[in-house]
Amino acid sequence: MDFKIRAAEKEDCKDISRMIMELAVYEKMSEQVKISHEELERDGFSQNPFFECLVAEVTDEHKSKEGFKVVGYALYFYTYSTWKGRTVYLEDLYVMPEFRGNGIGKGLLSKVAEVGKKKQCVRLQLSVLNWNTPTQDFYAAKGAQDLTASEGWHFIRFDGQNLDNLANEAPKS
Repeated sequence: MDFKIRAAEKEDCKDISRMIMELAVYEKMSEQVKISHEELERDGFSQNPFFECLVAEVTDEHKSKEGFKVVGYALYFYTYSTWKGRTVYLEDLYVMPEFRGNGIGKGLLSKVAEVGKKKQCVRLQLSVLNWNTPTQDFYAAKGAQDLTASEGWHFIRFDGQNLDNLANEAPKS
């Protein structure tokens, strides 16, 4: 199957938003999606974007049943390790179910790695739900290490009222 991977453009945000919801449904967390395509446009395509994104696009003759040409995406951003240095964090990697098994996911993952290497990142990090063994196996086959198993790291999150409470406790200067 012919496809190309390219940097996402502002016009792709509706497709990305659609696929974010598809991914959330797959992950059994659709009720947690609150972001709109307008917010994606603002946050990814402003003067100082919070994220970067690649999309996988198929040719006209391979469009989805619904007529979509953008059939996958990889959304990522940069972080920093005080131990290792520059890091690229892969927030989402998604390929529409009817296009899986054609190398699109591998292509997106490899392209994010290439982009990270060009920016002198020394590692690529991501997280996977504990029940999602097909995805864990996909990453493991590419050489990823499960830090939960090997090092015992846990991802911690503050959000909602807990984030507000924490921010309100900041020293006033």
